[in-house]
Amino acid sequence: MVEQNLKIAAIQTDLVWENPAANLLQLGEKLASIHKPVDLILLPEMFATGFTMQPQLFAAKMDGEEVRWMQQWAKEKNAVVCGSIAMQEGGRYYNRLLWVQPSGEISTYDKRHLFSLSNEQEQYTAGEQRLIVEYKGWKICPLICYDLRFPVWSRNTEQFDLLLYVANWPERRNYAWQSLLIARAIENQCYVAAVNRVGKDAHDIAHSGDTMVVDAVGVVLQHAEYMQAVVYATLDKSELLKMRSALPFLKDGDTFEIK
Repeated sequence: MVEQNLKIAAIQTDLVWENPAANLLQLGEKLASIHKPVDLILLPEMFATGFTMQPQLFAAKMDGEEVRWMQQWAKEKNAVVCGSIAMQEGGRYYNRLLWVQPSGEISTYDKRHLFSLSNEQEQYTAGEQRLIVEYKGWKICPLICYDLRFPVWSRNTEQFDLLLYVANWPERRNYAWQSLLIARAIENQCYVAAVNRVGKDAHDIAHSGDTMVVDAVGVVLQHAEYMQAVVYATLDKSELLKMRSALPFLKDGDTFEIK
């Protein structure tokens, strides 16, 4: 059996603060600029608003415009579209990642680790379950920003092939971002693809982007700083399996339980 490669496009962009219409418009232009075939398109954390702590004013709904927009672009590009949105459901707010397939089918992951420095936990409800999706022969675990700092939550107990992170990670801690992405790839023996925004938000917090794709031994395959860009990468499943066969470290991992 020939393993299928996975083609990724990560959109590193500035975001218009708390303005979903403007963000969907500018992201639509960037999506329209993707002319090569891709399997997966990554958008930053809270791509419709920036990292807002006012979900009562700006949160989307699962039957709302932002979700329909993702479904339309997934169908148009024949690719999964993945990113997070401030979401309202059942009287609560979530920082919710949506995994939207070309068919329109949606899987979701609610951010587990809420960023206490911004009091995210006061506005949003933490998720309790990881999401593992299977797509084109790949097992993929998508996570959100601050989750990156917690290796137990990222631990590869399901033999996934790819970790994803969508983020609004500030420039002043970009060394930690880059270092932890490489660490997660090495310790989990998987590819890591992470998209971050650029520009300043309404609190004058700068973001350097540093969108990265890292292979399973920690080699950085793609890295984009500061500029708005679509970052492309092709992930080789056969190389991943070859490395895991030669270095079967995952089997020696400790067992544990998350409570």
